[in-house]
Amino acid sequence: MQTIVEKSAKKMNGYLLLFLVLALSIFNIYWLVMMIRLELPAMLIVFIPSVIVMFISFGGFFIVQPNEARVLVLFGKYVGSVRDAGFFFANPFLTKKHISLRIHNFNSERIKVNDLHGNPIEIGAVVVYKVVDSARALFDVENYEQFVAIQSETAIRALASEYPYDSHEDDKASLRGNPQEIAEALTKQVQSRLQVAGVEIIEARISHLAYAQEIAQAMLRRQQAQAIIAARKKIVEGAVGMVQDALRMLSEQKIVTLDEDKKATMVNNLMVALVSDHEAQPVINTGTLYQ
Repeated sequence: MQTIVEKSAKKMNGYLLLFLVLALSIFNIYWLVMMIRLELPAMLIVFIPSVIVMFISFGGFFIVQPNEARVLVLFGKYVGSVRDAGFFFANPFLTKKHISLRIHNFNSERIKVNDLHGNPIEIGAVVVYKVVDSARALFDVENYEQFVAIQSETAIRALASEYPYDSHEDDKASLRGNPQEIAEALTKQVQSRLQVAGVEIIEARISHLAYAQEIAQAMLRRQQAQAIIAARKKIVEGAVGMVQDALRMLSEQKIVTLDEDKKATMVNNLMVALVSDHEAQPVINTGTLYQ
């Protein structure tokens, strides 16, 4: 496929050419009056071509608004693009196609896809983009807006299958737990697919994320269980550290000397007090450690 890159087209000041065309119109009126008054049909030799040129010239005027472009095509050949805002004149036989350079929003539908673990989820995203190459947007794809929509949904499906919905491991990214990282990855995915259309992605971000309805309740219970397990793991890790610090401080400061059996008993009591769901009930020992 032939790749077309945007280039600047030649144009002229529209106001200057409008003045000349109006002057030609006045001349044609004057020539017609003189031809009728003098009754000289031979004057049609000048009048007819002049009128034809006048009417054809009106087709060369066009207006470009801010953040818009006009793509100029002459009998199927790309001539160039006009990005400057204003009133211009170009070859009247040029086809002047309009392309918007403004920022667009594409809000994808909620699509169902499997995540990394095979769980069905519902996901949707918002893609913010703009056209940076009017020629490629017009000639390299059939319809760039439809192309953006289809390729964006394809990128969303591909991204969702690369990450789990949720992860309790700190070193693993997830769709729910790392929104900024997922947004950057989605932007790269979409940009790589839309480069051919002359479109630049400004931002791509997930707008909707949920488990599919058929497994929502089950996955909610699973998510709660995983959260409890992860929390318990953190509690145990913290409790072990606290017990180690307690034994080390007792040994360094020589507060009390414990044998291995009493250390085991102390560790057991501390772990129960720190890890238990309920408040520990203290038991005061008024004797020795060996009673």
